[in-house]
Amino acid sequence: MNLVGELHDLILSSTNTVVFTGAGVSTASGIRDFRGKNGIHNDTFHGYRVEELFGIDLFNSDPSLFYAWAKDFVYDLEAFQPCTVHNVLARLERSGLVKAVVTQNIDRLHTLAGSRNVFEVHGSPSWHHCQRCGAKMSYDEVVPIVHAGEVPMCSCGGVFKPDIVFYGENLSEAVFSQAVRACQEADLMVVLGSSLTVYPAAALPEEAYRCGARVVIVNESPTQLDRRAILKLDNLTDTFTQLCDLLDGSLP
Repeated sequence: MNLVGELHDLILSSTNTVVFTGAGVSTASGIRDFRGKNGIHNDTFHGYRVEELFGIDLFNSDPSLFYAWAKDFVYDLEAFQPCTVHNVLARLERSGLVKAVVTQNIDRLHTLAGSRNVFEVHGSPSWHHCQRCGAKMSYDEVVPIVHAGEVPMCSCGGVFKPDIVFYGENLSEAVFSQAVRACQEADLMVVLGSSLTVYPAAALPEEAYRCGARVVIVNESPTQLDRRAILKLDNLTDTFTQLCDLLDGSLP
């Protein structure tokens, strides 16, 4: 049996599979990753590195910089569709074989594919909140404002900020706690497209392992959990294309 066949059998035999996803899953949908060799974090915009544009201090001092850059990235997500990985994970959840997806990604593609129990530990632009009064706007409401070259403003005079965790902000305690609990209860942890270098999110697969879960890693580059994994595969798209074919023969 090849390694993908082993992954298929592990998923079918496990009672509580949790999946942890990183930027490698999004790149399969055509979205540039953040820290990879061709990642956006070192791009510059008006003299600032993109990484700086995601800093809360700069956003608070001049939110127009973030929104001007984000117009063609964060606010153009409708140009991207779920890939095979997203779709297979949603199918596995519908079949009761995946209990939760914990993701570092902010692109909402897991939800668009149909996954329902998704913990977005780095947040999402699905909702925006006024920094002054707490009023909220949806992504769909904000998009035309940003594409018009404007900053989304509240009637109270405050600025709407996407519910993305910026540098200098804490992760949502509620979301992270739920993600921790899901990982602690897992008997199989499947890590997809993450090099497990960005903490505290990267500690979640480690927590699953510490609590007794078997670990599978599908990632092009090495991770610090590789030596503890019972399976390690490199090519995410090929792995899930083959897994999809195997599931066709084992699921209704």
